[in-house]
Amino acid sequence: MTRTDRLYALVEELRAVAPRPRSARWLAERFEVSSRTIERDLSVLQQSGVPIWAEPGRTGGYCLDTTHTLAPLGFTVDEALAMMVALGTLAASPFRDSATSALRKIVAVTDDRRLRETADLASRIHLLGDDKPTEAPSGLAAALRTGHVLRISYTDRDGGTTERDVEPMGFVGKGDNWYLIAWCRLRDGLRAFRGDRIADAEPLSERAPRRTLRAEDLGIVEGRLRAIGPGQDTA
Repeated sequence: MTRTDRLYALVEELRAVAPRPRSARWLAERFEVSSRTIERDLSVLQQSGVPIWAEPGRTGGYCLDTTHTLAPLGFTVDEALAMMVALGTLAASPFRDSATSALRKIVAVTDDRRLRETADLASRIHLLGDDKPTEAPSGLAAALRTGHVLRISYTDRDGGTTERDVEPMGFVGKGDNWYLIAWCRLRDGLRAFRGDRIADAEPLSERAPRRTLRAEDLGIVEGRLRAIGPGQDTA
């Protein structure tokens, strides 16, 4: 049994007996590996977001939510490599935490042979950027999804700091820099806020009104915008 097959089997075994627990020793005997290997596998699954928890005590063990199962991922080596590269470019973006979590999930459900080949290829790929890119506040990632007004502390290019309420409308990425595109209530207009200059971003209870964001409204004078998602239309 490969590692990937065992990860799937562990999830299904725990799901089948839930809410009752299975001990690491029982699982080790079931899958003919050591208890240490089982605990390592369970740790990988937990880090990948699988809702597994441990129940202490003599009759305790590991439990899993009965509604959860792992969906199969049939990535080729080239596809897995592309995912690793793409997620790696988000290290300094507002989406870095989700990118890290997504990468763990890909690793958890990729078979050993493909994972080794992908990791070898990935070790030959490097991203050139600033020595130490400043990360944008992680709270920005949920701004579009939740639709809440943000109160941000922002430092402009001249070093002046202001606090302002903004209505998130989108993001633009260029190299290591990510910009929050938002309607600024302080300036009463559309503005781009560089992520590494946002010292703090606090979501307020108020939901922002829906505003239309057109590429031409951004006033991009250098380069060309490329949309993310199906179709990848350019503007």
